[in-house]
Amino acid sequence: MSRPRSAGLKQRIETVEEAYEFMLAYAAQGLSGNEEGGSVTAIREQLERADGALDGLADRLEDLVEKKKLKPAAPYRSFIRVIARDAGDARAAIGLVLAQPAISSQLIDNVNASIHLRALLTDLFIIDESLKQKT
Repeated sequence: MSRPRSAGLKQRIETVEEAYEFMLAYAAQGLSGNEEGGSVTAIREQLERADGALDGLADRLEDLVEKKKLKPAAPYRSFIRVIARDAGDARAAIGLVLAQPAISSQLIDNVNASIHLRALLTDLFIIDESLKQKT
């Protein structure tokens, strides 16, 4: 179940953070991914929600910079390009995981360690904190 592209920035960031926290717990469970229900079903839902939250994120940020008339805009736009790149890379990893018939704890552990996901989380913390200082 994906979040709509119009979802608020705060909600999008929270969705990605929640998915990451769930992924950490899932990785620790030692699951093969072939188990029925429970965490195995929930990991797929969390990944789908995170993917939905990342879809159009850069566009939402661009709109926010314009709407709030943030100045100077150039540093925001440059960093939004970084976020777009990192979100695209993280979405590619998430998409690959979602394409698997079984999602093991080991696979999720490797995604958690991925530089793409970690960079994206850091990007989101930076932009969120920067925007807080401008409001």
